[in-house]
Amino acid sequence: MSLVSIIIPYFKKKNYIKSTIKSILKQKFQNFEILIIYDDEDKSDLTFLNQIKKSDKRIRIIINNKNIGAGLSRNKAIRNCKGKFIAFIDADDLWKSEKLQKQILFMKKKNINISHTSYSIIDKWNKKISFRKARDLTFNDLTKSCDVGLSTVVLKKKILKKDYFVNLRTKEDYVLWLKLSKRGYKFYALKQNLVSWRSTSESLSSSTLQKLLDGYKVYRNYLKYSIFDSFIKLILLSLNYLKK
Repeated sequence: MSLVSIIIPYFKKKNYIKSTIKSILKQKFQNFEILIIYDDEDKSDLTFLNQIKKSDKRIRIIINNKNIGAGLSRNKAIRNCKGKFIAFIDADDLWKSEKLQKQILFMKKKNINISHTSYSIIDKWNKKISFRKARDLTFNDLTKSCDVGLSTVVLKKKILKKDYFVNLRTKEDYVLWLKLSKRGYKFYALKQNLVSWRSTSESLSSSTLQKLLDGYKVYRNYLKYSIFDSFIKLILLSLNYLKK
């Protein structure tokens, strides 16, 4: 049975992380390791996390000396993980118990390198707000709309090579998905709803201005589009987001 490395950046998510870890430990697929990357210069939550760590020997904590952001924290975990597969989840999201089992089986059956699933959007009280249905995505699809929930993604570690997360406050995952799809890796959809993604006002992803700034950087700095084309793509990305 293939080992799955589950990567979780941690920054001030004390109210949610315990539930996140619980949803992982309840997985029907049990051959995994959990890497929590502590990305906070304030070390006061470490005692709390170490208590969680004691609950299962598969949990490891990597401590950053300074705050480097979610993307670079994930990179550190990628370099330290042992799994054939890598699964990502944020420290306030939740998995259904059959998530890994169904997704790994789906990937092995189809012999694919990347998959993502449908997911619910929930608020801080776990109330369902909305729903996103997964679909198969190519590079061309992804340049128009980022329809991939980070906490739904599982990929084979071998395909990453030098393509890791970039140093952006938001959309650092979007750049990676674009890089991988540009290399010809298709994002295959397991259309079942297996994840709950949490939307809160404290989240960086809730900042509209930050998302617009980082969205422009995706096209201009990383895809090397012209200034004009970058603005056009950003408008299209924003319109597709509003449609959801």
